[in-house]
Amino acid sequence: MSDFEYPRPQLVRDNWQSLNGMWQFAYDDERRYCRPDQNIEWTHEIRVPYAPETKLSGIHDMGFHEVVWYRLEFDMDSRDERTILHFGAVDYEAKVWVNDRLVAQHQGGHTSFSADITDALVEGKRQVIVLRAEDDPHDLAKPRGKQDWQLEPHSIWYPRTTGIWQTVWLEQVPATYIRQVRWTPHFDGFEIGCEVRAGGDRREKLTVEVKLWHGKNLLADDEYKLMGQEANRKIAISDPGIDDSRNELLWSPERPTLLDVELTLRCDGVVLETVRSYTALRSVAINRDRFMMNGRPYPLRLVLDQGYWPDSGITAPNDEALKRDVELAKLMGFNGVRKHQKIEDPRYLYWADKLGLLVWEEMPSAYSFSPKSMTRLIKEWQEAIERDYSHPCVIVWVPFNESWGVPNLTSMQAHRNAVEALYHMTRMMDSTRPVIGNDGWEASATDILGIHDYDSDPQRLKARYEVSDPARTLFDQRRPGGRILTLDGFPHRGQPIVLTEFGGIAFDTKAPETDTWGYSRANTAEAFYEHYTALLKVVNETQMFSGFCYTQFADTYQEANGLLNADRTPKIPFEKISAATRSVQLVVQDPPEPN
Repeated sequence: MSDFEYPRPQLVRDNWQSLNGMWQFAYDDERRYCRPDQNIEWTHEIRVPYAPETKLSGIHDMGFHEVVWYRLEFDMDSRDERTILHFGAVDYEAKVWVNDRLVAQHQGGHTSFSADITDALVEGKRQVIVLRAEDDPHDLAKPRGKQDWQLEPHSIWYPRTTGIWQTVWLEQVPATYIRQVRWTPHFDGFEIGCEVRAGGDRREKLTVEVKLWHGKNLLADDEYKLMGQEANRKIAISDPGIDDSRNELLWSPERPTLLDVELTLRCDGVVLETVRSYTALRSVAINRDRFMMNGRPYPLRLVLDQGYWPDSGITAPNDEALKRDVELAKLMGFNGVRKHQKIEDPRYLYWADKLGLLVWEEMPSAYSFSPKSMTRLIKEWQEAIERDYSHPCVIVWVPFNESWGVPNLTSMQAHRNAVEALYHMTRMMDSTRPVIGNDGWEASATDILGIHDYDSDPQRLKARYEVSDPARTLFDQRRPGGRILTLDGFPHRGQPIVLTEFGGIAFDTKAPETDTWGYSRANTAEAFYEHYTALLKVVNETQMFSGFCYTQFADTYQEANGLLNADRTPKIPFEKISAATRSVQLVVQDPPEPN
């Protein structure tokens, strides 16, 4: 039984089968094998989808291993005209065989891939999948995020992730089926863009019926003809005009209204299949120095979230843990998260859509610059944008962080070109969301100026950013973190300024300081609360900022600077965190009078 629900929440079929669970497993440090028919010695069992470095995998080997193998014998629960095999994510290079037939190859440790395995299936119920994953732990030219290249985690880097780390699953589809659905909200016209792409056998006279609901209220019931296996239309929704009525239809963290969708694919009037989806009507934009949501200035209160769990690494223990992390961010007074150096599981994005939490999506970094590293990064970033484009919770794309992978932005044109190229490529792929070319400092092409500043003194922070002439005093004279904020030739053009990393107060009564990391320290819960409250008061009251992102959500391995412990228990009461995050007066309930 899987601990995870349907893995692709915006294109749902009933006929699917999870392959999570116990698989055979083997290390191949000597690279003895290249095919599954070579009598591989299966020395271990592993619990998928947890990486072998984690406790929940059942292996918990954190050493250096470049090649690993997986094997699963499984029964087909049912069989339609086509069978599609899906992998949520495999780090880093994967080859997949079904019944000794190569069906898929994929490079990129954070994005999903699929294969039509119909022709590889054999008679009867019993089938065999074998996967080979190659993940060089020392390769700094691949997007690896926070995965350490040293044996033991150091500084701000964490244990490695090798092989399968998201759900493996099958689905049954007809010979011609709905392969992709893509949603684009058009707030100004009160319209929803709908793109439907068919897969499988090409057929003429294909149509798709789209039904759109707000609760029980049917908003649209349209049928479109597919041209070249695709349909691309706008669905107009009646605009009530008055804000109160409009707000009932608009998605925001305060009112996360989702519109349910049913799509039916037909060929010459005959139903081929029906799938479920959802979308939302909302806008995100930049207007001068403010971030805008649904046509209004919207202050951003974000928390930096690494997306790790103590016993399962970058894989959540189960679906409930993903939901709980969304709930906890909101409970602490935040309206969004900056997912740091991780492309998060689509189930997390589903819960953020459903419960109302903004998400900044950031590409995991490579740490060396070369044509090879940039080619890898571009390919994987394109896949991430394509996969997560339709989630209303995703509001900003961030291809680079703190010049990681492009360390010589101030002196080398090629590094600058890489940032500018990915900024423009991202804007080309999605013109509806802001893009931060390089978050933290050394900005060039960007829609938002993100600043990282870990000064622990609230008064110094206030003095630095409460300035009357930021173009001169901030961008020319002061250098948070010792870095210039904008590169030569890219002066601040009035974009919104967001303090995208600050704080990082370490507080852990259970671990000695020598074993933990933080940008500043508190020794008691009261000192932690007072320091957090003072920092957040300054940031909330600084008119220059259009928002902020506090470091960080939860303790992560040696980093003890979370608002929560690693097990998601709060270091101080939730009501105190929430009040301080929003800089509002904490309301203390009087105890009931004794009888």
